[in-house]
Parts: sequence; C-alpha cells; structure tokens
Amino acid sequence: MPKAITIEDIRVILTQPGKSRLCIVKIITSEPGLYGLGCATFTQRIFAVATAIERHLKPFLLGRDVERIEEIWRMSMVHGYWRNGPVLNNAISGVDQALWDIKGKRAGMPVCDLLGGKLREGAHVYVHADGGSKEEVADNVRAYIEQGFRFIRVQLGGYGGQGSGMVKPKNAPAGAYFDPRDYCRNMLDMIAHVRAEVGAEVELLHDIHERLAPIHAVEFAKDVEGFKLFFLEDALAPEDIDWFRHIRGACATPLAMGELFNNPQEWQLLIQERLIDFIRMHISQMGGITPARNVAIFADLYGVRTAWHGPSDTSPVGHAANLQLDLWHPNFGVQEWYQPSALDYAIFPGLPIVEDGYLYANDQPGLGIEIDEALAAKYPCQDIVEEWTQTRLPDGSPTRP
Repeated sequence: MPKAITIEDIRVILTQPGKSRLCIVKIITSEPGLYGLGCATFTQRIFAVATAIERHLKPFLLGRDVERIEEIWRMSMVHGYWRNGPVLNNAISGVDQALWDIKGKRAGMPVCDLLGGKLREGAHVYVHADGGSKEEVADNVRAYIEQGFRFIRVQLGGYGGQGSGMVKPKNAPAGAYFDPRDYCRNMLDMIAHVRAEVGAEVELLHDIHERLAPIHAVEFAKDVEGFKLFFLEDALAPEDIDWFRHIRGACATPLAMGELFNNPQEWQLLIQERLIDFIRMHISQMGGITPARNVAIFADLYGVRTAWHGPSDTSPVGHAANLQLDLWHPNFGVQEWYQPSALDYAIFPGLPIVEDGYLYANDQPGLGIEIDEALAAKYPCQDIVEEWTQTRLPDGSPTRP
C-alpha cells in the first residue's frame, strides 16, 4: 500500500492588492512540489482568521492524510466545540479549498471533474453598476452591455443610497448615514428609469443589503415587481428570515439570499419551503467547497439556484472555487463578478477570465490558480478600522450595514 501523502505545513498569506484584505491558505504536503491553495477571506476580521489558522487549525492538522477531506472538514468543525461562526468557518474553508486543490492536482483533473464533470463551458456573471444619479447608473449599464454583459446589478449612491436633506440630531456621531424611506423612493425611481432606458432584454438585479425593516422590505419587493428583476438580493437580514414567507405571499419578485449565512439552519428552511429562488452564500463564510457542494445538491431538489457571493472580498482563489462549482452543478443561476485589476491577474496567475458575459476556467488541474508570493508580499494588509460598516439611521442609531 502506498504511503499516505500528509499535511507537512500550513501557511497563511495575507495580501491587499486592492481595497479588500485577502487571506490565502497554502497547504504544503509531504510530496515534494505538491501544495494547494484556499480562500479564507473575512476581510473585516482578517487577522482573527489568520490567528485561528496558525494557532489552532495548523497544530491540529499537521500530519493528517490529505485525501481525507470529509473527515478533516467535519473534525475541524467540531474540534473547537463551539462552531458555525465566521472566523472559524473561514479558517476551515481555507484548508478545505486547499485540500480540494491538492486532490485535483493529484488526479490531474479540475475540481469540477471531481464533483461530477462540467454541465456548461462558461458561467454567466453579473456585474455592479452604480452611480451618483439615475442617469449615470443607466449610462454605466449601457457601457456594460457594450462589453457583452447581460446581467447587471443596479445601485444608486452605493448600498443604502445617498440621503437627500437628511436632518440629524445635535451632536450626532460620525458614521455612514442613510435614510431607509428615502432609499426606497430613490431606488424605485432609479430602477424604473434604467428599465425604461435599456429595455426588457437586459437582466437587472438590485441589492437591498438587508438595510430595510422587514415590513418595508415586503413593500419594496411588491413595488419593484413590475420591473421584472432577475432577482432582489438580501431583502432581509439573517435574523429576519421568517419574513420571507410574507414576501413570497405578497409578490412574485425573485429573491436571492445568503451571503451572511454561517449556520446550515439559516439556509435549510429557505430552500425547503422554496421561500427564495437563489442561494448565494460566501463560500469561505460557510466553510468551503465541501458544504457548498452539499447545499448545491440539496437546493437542486427544490428548484433553488445558486448565485455564490463574489465581490472583491472574495479572493481570486475563492473566485476560482466558485467557478468550479458553477461549471458542475445543474442548478447554477448566475455568478457575481468583481472585475479584477491587472494587479490581481499578476498576483494570481490562472484567475478566471470573462468573455462576452461568461466566466471561463483554464484547463489546469485543481482550482487552476496560483499565487506569486513575492508580488503579494509587496501589498501587505492595512491595519484599518472599517468605516462603511459603521452604518447609522438619520437619528444616529446604529443599524445593519
């Protein structure tokens, strides 16, 4: 019987080539030259994830057989006793993705082939069109259409919009202020304008970003129904998921949810009761490829499609993992795409490319992506306090970002 290939070292690579701080896990094996990469990016708590990997997971996993992905994932999830939190999930995901990368390299196959093989050659992506006015948003949508994109998320003034004439109390603290009612009026006006400008053929999406009270989210979903969105994203916070029953009963606006989910209990109910149309977890937030594979299979039974979270704070390695899942599973819907920079492509050779609105993988085994560690080291993570998540209502009270 051949000798098992084991985990010899686990390294954490932190880098910030853009606005998001990225955490990459590199598993080095006992087989010379064989290693795997995974994404463990929780950009707002990047150093906590790095510490969890280096001080807890690494000592626990050294010497283990790299073939035993399922066992490693399950034992890692319960070894700390408390579980289903974003720091631990991201740490475990980095290991899990790296092990799938290694398995693919050993087999000489892309990960999608290990999962069952391709169902499609490329994955439809959606991109993000913002602007300071509804006219600017429409112009940006037209520019994306000219580039070949057919799925476009439209926002006005960022998440939460730009408040007009907001009156704050005296001595109101600093923060990212927004007015929920002003947001509803402005966004509906913007979406109506963009739809009228670009026609019915373009698939428009919009992200509430969980910023509305549940009853107002129900109202907004009803009001936007006539504009035929491809989906309305994150209408509710995880704490309010029972309200999806009210939205579903009130209108036929397609719903997408899940980027903040950590615990399987958060997504199981929504899928089983068909309360949403798209499930869109952050792959590292939920724990990696292993749980994402299981959710995709489960969701397919209920006709719920996937639209994995894919902003700039999913690392290029995470985007490569998203794409391997997209190419394989039958209930794929659309993939969020963040428009990588030239620097991203330089640091991460093999990062997927977009042509005519489709995301394509290369033919390399595993996740098909590498990292230039020397170049990555030139862009260290900044030690900052996030500002955009310090969100406040007009009276100054904190609210969800």
